Amino acid sequence: MDTDRHALEERIAHLTRVVDDLSDIVTDHAQRLERVERRLAMVMQREAERELSEGGSVPLADDRPPHW
Repeated sequence: MDTDRHALEERIAHLTRVVDDLSDIVTDHAQRLERVERRLAMVMQREAERELSEGGSVPLADDRPPHW
C-alpha cells in the first residue's frame, strides 16, 4: 500500500512538473505572438504610408485583387 502511495506521489510530481513546463512554453509563445503581431502591424502601417506617399489611394484590405 505504501508503494502505491509513493508511486502516485511520484506521478503527481511528474505531472505537476509537466504542467509547469507547458505553462512556461505557452507564456513564451503568447509573448512571441504579441511581438510578431505588433511588428506586423508596424510593417502594414509603413507599407500603407509608403503606398499613399507614392500617389496611391489608401489601401483597403477588403478590396478584390485586380485579377478577379
